[in-house]
Amino acid sequence: MFEKKSNKDSNQQDSAIDVFRPSKGTAKVVIGNGVNIKGEINQADEVQIDGNAEVTMQTDNLVVGGTGFLKGNISTENADIWGRLEGDVKISGTLTVQEQGNVAGKIEYQNLQIKLGGKVRGEIKDSDKVKKISDHLKKDDAQPLQDVLKDKKST
Repeated sequence: MFEKKSNKDSNQQDSAIDVFRPSKGTAKVVIGNGVNIKGEINQADEVQIDGNAEVTMQTDNLVVGGTGFLKGNISTENADIWGRLEGDVKISGTLTVQEQGNVAGKIEYQNLQIKLGGKVRGEIKDSDKVKKISDHLKKDDAQPLQDVLKDKKST
C-alpha cells in the first residue's frame, strides 16, 4: 500500500524542476501586468516590463511586453520592445522594435531592427562603438601601426 519511491524517480523530478529555476547568480526583475512601479532598477541581468514602470534603469537585457509601458532614463545592452518605451534610452547593443512596439524619445543605439508595424519617434542616433586604434595607444607609446605589427611578428 505504501511503496517507497525509488531514487531514480525522485532524481528525475528534481532535474525537471531545476530546468524552470533560473541559474544561481541571475538577477531578473519582472513587473507583471497591472503593476505600477516608480523608482530605480540597477545591476539587473534581465528586466521584463508587462505593467507600467516609470524608472531609471541599468540592465543587460530589457523586454517590454505587449501590455508594458516603460518611461524613464534607460541604459541597456539589448532591448526587445513589444509594448511602449518612452524616455532617454541608450542601447549599447541591439534595439528590436516588434510589430506593435512603439519607442519614443531620445534614443541612442548600436544596432536597430524594426519589424513591419513597429514605430520609432524622436531624436534618434546610432552610436559608434568601434574606436580608432590610435585611441588605444598611449601618447608615450605612439608608433606607426606597421612597427607594432613587426614587433609582434618577431616575438
